[in-house]
Amino acid sequence: MVEDSASTASKSRLAPAIGLVVAMWIAYFLNYCDRQAVFSMYPALRRDLGMNDQQLGMTGAIFLWVYGIGSLVAGWAADRWCRRRMVVGSLAIWSLVTLATGAAASGTMLLGLRGLMGISEALFMPAAIAMTASAVPAKYRSRAIASLTTAQIVGSVAGSWFGGWMTEQGQWRLAFYVMGLAGLLYAIPYHLVLGRAPTPTDPTEKKTSWSLASFQQLLSTRIYCMLCIIFPIFVFGLWMLYGWTPSFLQQKFQLSTAKAAWEASFWMQAATLIGLFSGGWIADRLAQVTPQGRFWVLLASLLLCAPCLHGIGSSETLTATQMHLAGFGLFSGLLAGNIFPAAFEVVSAENRALAVGLLNFFGALLSGFAPWSVGLYKQTLGIPRLLDLAALAYLLAAALILWTMLRWTPLTTEAPSGAGSKASG
Repeated sequence: MVEDSASTASKSRLAPAIGLVVAMWIAYFLNYCDRQAVFSMYPALRRDLGMNDQQLGMTGAIFLWVYGIGSLVAGWAADRWCRRRMVVGSLAIWSLVTLATGAAASGTMLLGLRGLMGISEALFMPAAIAMTASAVPAKYRSRAIASLTTAQIVGSVAGSWFGGWMTEQGQWRLAFYVMGLAGLLYAIPYHLVLGRAPTPTDPTEKKTSWSLASFQQLLSTRIYCMLCIIFPIFVFGLWMLYGWTPSFLQQKFQLSTAKAAWEASFWMQAATLIGLFSGGWIADRLAQVTPQGRFWVLLASLLLCAPCLHGIGSSETLTATQMHLAGFGLFSGLLAGNIFPAAFEVVSAENRALAVGLLNFFGALLSGFAPWSVGLYKQTLGIPRLLDLAALAYLLAAALILWTMLRWTPLTTEAPSGAGSKASG
């Protein structure tokens, strides 16, 4: 009877947390639709706005650089301010920017709006991830955040396909209008749902003061600093694929714009869904066995992604390329769904949003060079060679994780008071 009562109480606490994750998922889906659609519109942007390859590469670079800086500030603020207002305000603002993008009259104006998109969307992720982690019991944390992260995948596929399809219809501007309006319409019910969000399950979590001591605490945690190195390397390779795979496949295999956008996104992102769910399940169970459990999942992800990057660039047939895209998606999902839960193992609960924001800052700072560098060097080095260099970087990042785990054990010695379930006990 006691066990049944405990189980019932646990389920009653989990139910409102699931509702929060669902509401966050829809907003996150719209987030990725709005940011990714532009990468399937390159032919129209060349034609209508006169943009060259370097300028097209900057559509990703400017977004990421501004997004990274904004994430740093947003993460710091979300540990001190109302997270619900931040995520709802972010949705409303980026939706307005999406509407304005449809009216861009020049390449320069479009790049400026991509910068504004970066600022507005940066407000969302640190607060959203921290709210989710705080509302869900620690033993479900990887699965909850992995489930939320699937919105990136579905949003990337939907945004890429919709952008490519609307471009083929000669309506790329209308695509931005539709996506922007959808976000504005969702903001009202989103605000109402979050108003009934569950309270944090972690009793150590509290709002912190408006000082800079939190930065010092995070950057003095050696394992967290390791994550701040490997995460940018991971997202650099990811954004190389996000930014240029549609164009690469279109030119290599003579595909239509919509077909190239579909092939570039569907296989990789569909497999990433599997990787996210399986990685979350595996990591949650490994974390019950060893404090290093989530970190072993990160290591496996990078080791397995590296050969897939090589295969995407070097495969001679579309079928083989699809297989390598799917492989990269599957294995990248292991890291994408566990990077933040791994960080929460070694940072205090009241600094979770800042930890997400700082990781995003370093990730965006480096990965912003990914679409720009491909645009700059694809004529000289070629995309296959650039993907090989990214694969080598993944292997070096995996070696860093392994060295860190062997050098600084047990993991619990790194955890400050009030960190995640394993790190705090």
